[in-house]
Amino acid sequence: MNNENMLVVRPDLIDDVLLNPGIGFMTFQRFNGDDLNKGKTWTEGYPIEYQGYKGTLENMNHPSTTMAYFRIYWRFLEPEQGEYRWDLIDRALETARLRGQTLMLRVAPYGIEGDRDDVPVWYRNMVGAGRNWLSRNWKINHEDYRYAEYYCRLIRALGERYDGHPGLESVDLSIVGPWGEGEGSELLSEKNMETLVNAYTDSFKNSFLCMLLTDEKTNKYGLTKVNAGYRADCLGDMGDAWRHMLDIYPRRIIASGMKDAWIKAPITFEVCWVVQHWKDMGWNIDYIIDQSLKWHISSFNGKSSPIPAEWEPNINRWLKKMGYRLALRRFEYPVSVRPGEKLDFFSWWENSGVAPCYRKYPLALRIRNDKSSINLNTNADIRKWLPGDSLYDSGVIIPENAAGGTYELQIGLLGMYSKEPAVKLAMSGLQLDGWYSLGNIEIVC
Repeated sequence: MNNENMLVVRPDLIDDVLLNPGIGFMTFQRFNGDDLNKGKTWTEGYPIEYQGYKGTLENMNHPSTTMAYFRIYWRFLEPEQGEYRWDLIDRALETARLRGQTLMLRVAPYGIEGDRDDVPVWYRNMVGAGRNWLSRNWKINHEDYRYAEYYCRLIRALGERYDGHPGLESVDLSIVGPWGEGEGSELLSEKNMETLVNAYTDSFKNSFLCMLLTDEKTNKYGLTKVNAGYRADCLGDMGDAWRHMLDIYPRRIIASGMKDAWIKAPITFEVCWVVQHWKDMGWNIDYIIDQSLKWHISSFNGKSSPIPAEWEPNINRWLKKMGYRLALRRFEYPVSVRPGEKLDFFSWWENSGVAPCYRKYPLALRIRNDKSSINLNTNADIRKWLPGDSLYDSGVIIPENAAGGTYELQIGLLGMYSKEPAVKLAMSGLQLDGWYSLGNIEIVC
C-alpha cells in the first residue's frame, strides 16, 4: 500500500493510576465500598461478615480494586463429612461481581489459634487430638493417609463446581499448615505431596492457580503440572532476624524454580502484618515496592487495612508499575477502504508494567458514525506482550454490507464475555464508552 494513502497516529501517554482487571490491590474478607479493618487488625479464615452497600465503591484510605480475596478454613466449608457449604463461596462471588470485582480464593486446612481455627470436628474426631507432628505448627499429621483422602476430596469437589467460573480470579494451591501457607511441605513424602498438588492441578484446568511459595520439591513438582504463579504472604518483612525481604524471598524464588513463573501466570503478594506496621517499624516503603516489582508482582493483599496518608504517592507509583500497563504508541492505517476489503494496520505497543496481562482480552477495532457501529475483532494474543515493546501488524475485513461514508476508527480491549472495553490503556483518546479514538477512515463504495 502506498504510504501517502496511510495515516499515522501516535497517542500521548498518560500518567494516571489505571484500575484494571487482575492487577493492583485487593480487598480481604471485604469488598469495594466496605469499611476497612480498624488499626492494625484483620480477620481471616472465617465466613465473611457482610457489610451493607453504602452507595459507593470507593475505599477510604485504600486504593480502589478489581479483586476481592476470600480465605476460608476447611471446617466452615465442610462442617459435616461430604456436605459442602457452597453458599459461602457463591455469595462471595456474587457480592464481588456487584462490587466490580473478581474473587481470589484460598481454602486453608486450619488456622493457628484455638478450636475455632481447627480442622472440621468430624475430621478431628476421626484422627484424634495428637499434636506431636513433624512440623512445629501442624495441628494434624499431614502424612496421615486420611488427610490426603479427605482434603483432596474437598478440593476436587471445589474444582468440579467452580473451575472456569467467570468471577473466579484465581485459586491458591494450598496444601498444608496454618492458614494453608505450606509450613512443613518439605517434610511430606513424595507420594502425599504429589497427591495434594494433583488434587488442584487435575481439578482446575481453566482457572489460574497460585502456588504458595514453599519448598523446592513442591514448587518444582507443581510447575511440571501447570503454569502456576506463586503467592507469598509476608511481603515487607524487614525485621531484625530471618527477614523475608532479605533472607527468604530472594533465595526461595530462585531455588523453588519460580523465578520465571511470571511469564505465564500471575505473581501475588500479601502484606506482612499490615502496611501501617511497615511505617511504625521504620521500614523503607520504596525498597519494598522496588523488590516486589523486580519479582514481577501483579497484585497485592494489604488485608483491607488503611494505607498511611503520607505514603499515598509511593503507593500510586507502585500501582502504575504493578502488573501490566499497556499503551498503543503508534498505529498506521489506510485513509480509505472498500466494503469486503481488508483494513491492514501496523501497530507498536508498549507494556510499561512488570508483567503481561494473563487473560486473552480481545483486541478490537470499531468503525462508527451516526448511522452505524461495527466491531472488528483481531486475533491478537496480548498475553504475549511482555514488559517492553511489542509489534502487532495485522488486518480486519470490512463487512461487505458496510455503508459508505466517514467513520471514526476506534480501538479497545474487550471483556472476556462482552463486546465492550474492559481494560484501560495508558494513553490519550479515551471515550466515555471505554473505546479509544484513533481518527477517521473513509468507507468507499
